Amino acid sequence: MRNKQKNLLQIHQMSIADFERQFPDDDACKTYLMQNRWPEGVRCPRCKNENVYNLTNKEWHWQCSQCTENGYRFSVLVGTIFENTNKPLREWFRVIHLMLTSKKGISSLQVCRYMGFGSYKTAWLMCNKIRVAMGNVEFKKLVGYVEVDETYVGGKAKNKHKGKGGRGDFGGTGGTKKFIVVGAVQRKGNVVARVIERTDAATLNRFVNETVSNRVSLISTDDHCGYRFLSKTRPHGLVHHAEGEYVCGAIHTNTIEGFWSIVKRGIVGTFHKVSKKYLHLYVNEFEFRYNQRLNADIFGAAIKAC
Repeated sequence: MRNKQKNLLQIHQMSIADFERQFPDDDACKTYLMQNRWPEGVRCPRCKNENVYNLTNKEWHWQCSQCTENGYRFSVLVGTIFENTNKPLREWFRVIHLMLTSKKGISSLQVCRYMGFGSYKTAWLMCNKIRVAMGNVEFKKLVGYVEVDETYVGGKAKNKHKGKGGRGDFGGTGGTKKFIVVGAVQRKGNVVARVIERTDAATLNRFVNETVSNRVSLISTDDHCGYRFLSKTRPHGLVHHAEGEYVCGAIHTNTIEGFWSIVKRGIVGTFHKVSKKYLHLYVNEFEFRYNQRLNADIFGAAIKAC
């Protein structure tokens, strides 16, 4: 019975063989993009007009006569991250497939080597554009049993070099240069994560109000002082990590800590270093993969977000 339940949870996602068979050329990729972008038929990206017509002299282009007097011409790539690209759409699809099938991510340098790009910057720009798109998925507030926790990303001060930008002449083991990420996860559901500046009560409560529904059954947190006001608006339980307590009945933060472990293993083992400026994009990537983990058509969801 246990093996049967395990097999039911194994979702078959697109393999390399599936990719090669489904996307043999750019036309197949554009057809797939068109079907995912306009499942009910081609619409004008400006005014959403359905009455558009094909341009016979230019494939994958349409014209809308409702937007402007002279008509608005658009292609299947307009309004997507693929617009104005000098790379074939199939190569974009390959990079997206690589990012989705790597649980802990794939570095831009590895993408550059795998795809044979002449410039690392090309791979880096493509990956970041895809990460931006992964953050465009429709969001719904979390309900049921929810766990909230924060984590710190970055190296320890004791491992940094002395001098400017490092730990200085006084050493230390603190994390003053670390970046803060807060997250909320619905058990057996989705996760929401955001980069924040501080962990005071106002910031943490604002995050909870934006991401967690008022109809939540229980919010589980640790004993961080920033969560002390949550009980005024929602059912709140906490575990005392400082006292060695990690589970108290239904109250625990094991699910969100499991997500943090994936994020940190990806940053340490795959990306090695992530700046604060782009950290939110990497958080988008890990969040998207986690939320789509049971979706057999995760590739289609990514293309729709692009």
